[in-house]
Amino acid sequence: MTCDRSQEKLSTSFRGGFSLIELLIVLVVLAILAVMAIPAYGRYALRAHRVDGQAILLHIADAQERFYANNNHYGVLTDIGFAEPTTSEQKYYSVTSTVAADPAGNSSQAYVATATPIGAQAKDACGTLTIANSGIKTPLSSSAAANMNGSCW
Repeated sequence: MTCDRSQEKLSTSFRGGFSLIELLIVLVVLAILAVMAIPAYGRYALRAHRVDGQAILLHIADAQERFYANNNHYGVLTDIGFAEPTTSEQKYYSVTSTVAADPAGNSSQAYVATATPIGAQAKDACGTLTIANSGIKTPLSSSAAANMNGSCW
């Protein structure tokens, strides 16, 4: 009789726990969620880091326009207060700027600033970002392949 009661107590103490199958189901659900969440986070991080390249290009464009207002021509990066070549603040982009003749042939009357992604940011679908003195920013918003991870600009 004492054996029956000890077995009864033993079996009731295990009834409140989780079975191995229940634990495996929970692990499978967590693994599926992780498989979906990790790539989404990576895309989000690339999109967030893109702001670093956009910001440096806009700073360069602003400095170029100030330089143009004072000198009647655009300058190279060293003329406008940047190192040649330079990197963005968070080091996700390498930046260059070229000064050239405008379509009418006037020298130093046009510029194109280019931000090239480096390191992990090179995986971004937008790739190289540019801004020109005419205000044209590339990649264009009409480029579906470049803008598949949010608008490049």
